Amino acid sequence: MTNETINLGVSFDNSYVKQMDGFYAQVSGDVAPAPSLIALNKPLAAILGINNVNQQQLAEVFSASALPMGAQPIAQKYAGHQFGSFNPGLGDGRALLLGEVIGNDQQRYDIQLKGSGRTPYSRGGDGKAVLGPILREYLISEAMHAMNIPTTRALAAVKTGEKVMRSGVKEGAVIARVASSHLRVGTFQAFAHDPEMIKQLADYCIQRHYPEVLQSETPYLDFLIAVRDKQALLVAKWLSVGFVHGVMNTDNMTISGETIDYGPCAFIDNYDANALFSSIDANGRYAFENQPPVAQWNLARLAETILTLIDQDEQQSIEKATQVINDFTVSYQAFWLANMREKIGLSTAAEGDSELINQMLQAMQNQQVDYTLFFRSLAHSLKHGQYVVSQLFTDTRLLDEWYSLWLARINKESISVEQRIKNMNQVNPLYIPRNHLVDEMIVAAEAGDLSYFDKLMLAVTNPYQAADNMEKYAQAPNNGNNTYTTYCGT
Repeated sequence: MTNETINLGVSFDNSYVKQMDGFYAQVSGDVAPAPSLIALNKPLAAILGINNVNQQQLAEVFSASALPMGAQPIAQKYAGHQFGSFNPGLGDGRALLLGEVIGNDQQRYDIQLKGSGRTPYSRGGDGKAVLGPILREYLISEAMHAMNIPTTRALAAVKTGEKVMRSGVKEGAVIARVASSHLRVGTFQAFAHDPEMIKQLADYCIQRHYPEVLQSETPYLDFLIAVRDKQALLVAKWLSVGFVHGVMNTDNMTISGETIDYGPCAFIDNYDANALFSSIDANGRYAFENQPPVAQWNLARLAETILTLIDQDEQQSIEKATQVINDFTVSYQAFWLANMREKIGLSTAAEGDSELINQMLQAMQNQQVDYTLFFRSLAHSLKHGQYVVSQLFTDTRLLDEWYSLWLARINKESISVEQRIKNMNQVNPLYIPRNHLVDEMIVAAEAGDLSYFDKLMLAVTNPYQAADNMEKYAQAPNNGNNTYTTYCGT
């Protein structure tokens, strides 16, 4: 960063810097040779209070070339289990936390730059990012937000004017992303050796994210329960839209319950419980249906770090924490079932709903049935007949049986057909960031054409409402067989 400061018009209040000495390193980003703003999330900028700033100034701030007034840039320290193996020496290796902003909605937000250069935690890396994956994260994170899935959000994307070596020479880029915080399970793991620092960190997280437990007689146990339920809700929402995170390491699991780090993520096309996309996940640890148990495993790692806070009696602490972690399944199932009921048009709960939904998924499995289109077609079938959804199946025998049971179930509710269709279409997206569309966008952007990005953004940030001339964004790929492969290299 240069010594230049630019007034973004925001109110920085950097509590992590003030209160958490020893949990971070002070850093400054690299000055970009020729920063240029290529995307700005204007509604989010308005919430943060960013105004009256020209594009060049924004490009300089969001490339880390200039410091916004009031910012205190740091890189956060954390550790993490990566594919099950513990790595104690992680941290923000290519990210820079500018600071915390109190938005116009009175909420506290981190503003972080990803791809801004080396930090003390870069471990030999260059700290840079490149254009394609930056636009990918921008687009998918905003799509997730539009689908009401807790997530970090994209504030801006900037080309740096620098060439970066990845698989060949790529255009350098930086994303400015916003979150309620970037604290992770891995943050606790990095300081697990020091009980005083763990207490300091837990107290900070409670004050920032879960102040409702402050008055509890068991605040740290209730903190663990609150994080568990946030993660259970998050993963249930992932599965409801066919999202595969791809790299659910403990350093990618936030305390706030927000989706973070869109590296090798993907959306399933055809329904497949075993869908796996990441090139580095050789054993399928983070496959589609494995995401709930992995989240539970990650939460157990969090619990291990705060055992001394839960109860002075070690055995009592272990038993209490174990019960919280074991109950993840109950919490997750409740959230998942509530989401799936809505997706198939149910407005009430009844015994047998879980079996009905699982029978539906079994009918879809290995039938080349597009997950996203199925639910939109199911709603459409209420008005035009079963054939609308039957067209998605190669063999309809299992569907036929299920469809009759589904009709009998929904007919127990006193809702008009029109209202049920409306309800279903409000929770089942028509437009998602399909993998082939994201790849098409990246190829075009790397060739200098951002119109594909703009059009796809328009579709996925308005996911439920059909729009004119947007048909291609609702179509399944010709080869939607989940053989798509994703990569971490940004």
